[in-house]
Amino acid sequence: MWRALLAVLLGIAMTTMAQAANYAVGQIWSYRTRAGEENSRVIIDKIEDARTLGKIYHVTIKGVKVKNPKIAGGISDTLQHLPLSQASLDGSVLKLIGTGKSDPSFQEGYREWKTAFDGDKAGIWTVSIEKIVGAVEKAINQ
Repeated sequence: MWRALLAVLLGIAMTTMAQAANYAVGQIWSYRTRAGEENSRVIIDKIEDARTLGKIYHVTIKGVKVKNPKIAGGISDTLQHLPLSQASLDGSVLKLIGTGKSDPSFQEGYREWKTAFDGDKAGIWTVSIEKIVGAVEKAINQ
């Protein structure tokens, strides 16, 4: 019984490590979404190493339904440039859907974030993508 449980846990750990080792720019992933956003996808736009934080994954999320009273129609369907920890990505993604190109629209947000990050005035997300989408929606609507 214990051997079987250990084998399952080891298999899960190895799958997670293999998944993390295979992240690449342009990949499109499904992830654990909020209700009603099941077709939403994560695009990996950039991967970089930070000395103290490890790998940082810069992503765009498409297909969300974020309430946004500041735009026509009141709903944002894309969140551009979100910097994530590896743990955040590992704990959120479900399946590799395909590979394409990074979303070039992330560049402006990335440049602003990078300047702030290098000045110790910005960080990265460490929670699930589902929680990030909710937090962004809450911030937009305050």
